[in-house]
Amino acid sequence: MKAIILAGGSGSRLYPVTRTVNKHLLPIYNKPMIYYPLSLVMLMGIREVLLIVNPQDLKSFQKLLGDGSHLGMRLAYQVQPEPRGLAEGLILGADFLAGDSVCYVLGDNVFFGHALPDLLRDARRQVEQEGGAIVFGYPVKDPQRFGVVEFDENGQVVSLEEKPAHPRSNFAVVGLYLYDAQAPAIARTIQPSARNELEITSVNQEYLRRNQLRVRLLGRGFAWFDAGTHDSFLEAGEFVATIERRTGTMIGCIEEIAFLNGWIQRDDLQRLAEPLKNTEYGQYLLELAQRSHAL
Repeated sequence: MKAIILAGGSGSRLYPVTRTVNKHLLPIYNKPMIYYPLSLVMLMGIREVLLIVNPQDLKSFQKLLGDGSHLGMRLAYQVQPEPRGLAEGLILGADFLAGDSVCYVLGDNVFFGHALPDLLRDARRQVEQEGGAIVFGYPVKDPQRFGVVEFDENGQVVSLEEKPAHPRSNFAVVGLYLYDAQAPAIARTIQPSARNELEITSVNQEYLRRNQLRVRLLGRGFAWFDAGTHDSFLEAGEFVATIERRTGTMIGCIEEIAFLNGWIQRDDLQRLAEPLKNTEYGQYLLELAQRSHAL
């Protein structure tokens, strides 16, 4: 399985700040927003990642993340000339996937939960072994803002709707989707919605029509933020700050995850931390390297 992170778009819900800065480069507390979805796919053990970016932002992302070799990964970039809907990234990333399954993540989504890595790795294995698609539902108070999944009395998926005026449940489909190799071809067949966008919900609906869609619910013990609005952006930052201050551990620290995954060695970690030694982030990495040396 490979991963695609959608990091383009106009970020209009965060105007005026995003008129000059891509929202995925804005800080969620102490790290760029893009670190959080990237760390998520790293926790799943995925080392090959494609970032879909705007033409004007390509150099900024490359300066921040490079080719991923410093993390023991392979990062590639695909320019999206203009946003045409969330599903377009599957089309743009088809050559990168080269027939592989995909973890497709929205770049402004932040996830947290102690059991989350195990849950995601299990979902990855299921898609790789059995095919189809897996999406995740999360209870929200304002489902009108999201794609919504409806269940019958036996817990089976009945329908999916994009931003319905009258939602049939309060379970939003979060911005994390696992698809088999059919996904790019399915995305090519869908028609633009009334908003003139290629909706990711349309891709999910086609998997549902084929009886190949599974939904896993993220209940209590998990946190999810769609950090694309001013309020949710602030909430995500406050949440990360609270967890990190109370536990002394970081959320979304990509160098730490690469080290714990065994993709880089202690010397590599120290080398990455050294230029940042006057920052809290750099000190965290240096302490991690020192603790590992003592074991």
